[in-house]
Amino acid sequence: MASVSPTSFVKEVLPPVLTSSSPPPSIFDGTTRLYVAYRCPYAQRTWIARNYKGLQDKIKLVAIDLEDRPVWYKEKVYPENKVPSLEHNKEVKGESLDLVKYINTHFAGPSLLPDDPLKQEFAEELLAYSDSFVKAVYSSLRLKGEEVSADTIAAFDKLEEHLSKFEDGPFFLGQVFSLVDIAYAPFVERFQIFLSDLKNYDLTKGRPKLSSWIEELIKNEAYTATKQDPQELLYHAKKRWGVA
Repeated sequence: MASVSPTSFVKEVLPPVLTSSSPPPSIFDGTTRLYVAYRCPYAQRTWIARNYKGLQDKIKLVAIDLEDRPVWYKEKVYPENKVPSLEHNKEVKGESLDLVKYINTHFAGPSLLPDDPLKQEFAEELLAYSDSFVKAVYSSLRLKGEEVSADTIAAFDKLEEHLSKFEDGPFFLGQVFSLVDIAYAPFVERFQIFLSDLKNYDLTKGRPKLSSWIEELIKNEAYTATKQDPQELLYHAKKRWGVA
């Protein structure tokens, strides 16, 4: 039986998005805050990790409008002026994969990394590959027409291969949901929408492991609580790329 969610999941009302006219929270008052943008896949990684470990009461979400971001965010919170960032112990840290690891090791809750050294080593390999995977798929989305690049096809074939590594699946590290699944889930979610609409391409066709992995993700409340409206994601992607 695959482990897809913590023993108890806390559903929450999401906070409103803060814009340039919004006042800042009481920064560095001892509250732990995760600064996100709801449509950002990098921020979604950390949001999933927080949810999976059951930290909704320990780590408060602060949603930022990236198209109308508050000046105070850069000046007082995170000079890099991007999301995600984590305010904890009167410090602010950034970079999504670093934050997923930080949340996993510094907060209570189900571990996002198995004890098996072989699986830990494989996890680091897959995390290191994640940026290359994203770039390979975006290479097709920038092409006109329905052409799908060889790099994109190879990238999804590689995911299928990686998902076949451990027979106790269906996740990248076997039976248990992990930080590797978190690293890839937000991007596969978007690529499935974008490639289907823009390229008429089904990324699960001929890839049964990838298809099963997506099906298991949808059973995970920690993940589904972070999913955005597919049409909204598509609309903003097309707007960004100048696609009608």
